[in-house]
Amino acid sequence: MLIDGRIGDVAASGFIQGRLLVAGFVLEELQRVADSGDPLRRSRGRRGLAVVEELKRQVHVTCEFVDQDFPGTPEVDAKLVKLAKARGAALMTNDFNLNRLASVQEVRVLNLNDLANALKPIASSGESLDLTIVKEGKELHQGVGYLEDGTMVVVEGGRDHLDHQVHVTVTSVLQTPAGRMIFATAATEQRQAAEGRPRPAPRPTRAGSR
Repeated sequence: MLIDGRIGDVAASGFIQGRLLVAGFVLEELQRVADSGDPLRRSRGRRGLAVVEELKRQVHVTCEFVDQDFPGTPEVDAKLVKLAKARGAALMTNDFNLNRLASVQEVRVLNLNDLANALKPIASSGESLDLTIVKEGKELHQGVGYLEDGTMVVVEGGRDHLDHQVHVTVTSVLQTPAGRMIFATAATEQRQAAEGRPRPAPRPTRAGSR
C-alpha cells in the first residue's frame, strides 16, 4: 500500500485521523526493494519510503513506527496480520491476497481499492456512452475500451470498431475484487439484432492482441 502512494493523499484529505502504525519489518522490506538491482523495483521501493516520509509530515494523523516482530513468521503479510491482531488494530491495504488472509483471521480490513470503487461513478444499465475501442475482447465480436477512471468496458460487437469511437449502451455492471467491469453493446450490434440481420464475419485476430 505504501508503494501505491494513495494513502498519502487520503491522509492529507482528513478522512483518516488518529494513529497510523508502520511496522519496522515493512520498512526493512521497502529498503530491500529500494536497493534492488532491478530499476522498476528500485523505483517502487523508493516511492514507498518517500510516502512514509510524507505521512510523518501529515497534520491529521500521527505516524508511529512499531518494532514488534514475529521471528517464526517469515512472510510479511502474515506478520502484518499478527501485528494487527496483537494491537487490536485494523489493517489498511490494497492487496487482494492480504485482504483475504486478514479477513479469514477476523482482522478488520480497510481496503483502499474498496474506497476508490465506492467513489467511482456508477454506470447504470441502459445508459449510453461514447467509447473508443482500444483492443479485442476475449470472446468473438467483443471489443474493449476504458472509461476515464480506468474502468474496463467490454463491448459486444466492438471488435469491428478497433481504434474508433463508438456509441454503446450499458447492459450490466459487474463488481469484482479487482474493481468494477462494465458490459455494453455497440449501436451497430443493437440495430442488427433489431433487424434480424446476421453479424458480419469477424476480422482475423491480430497477433499479440490479447
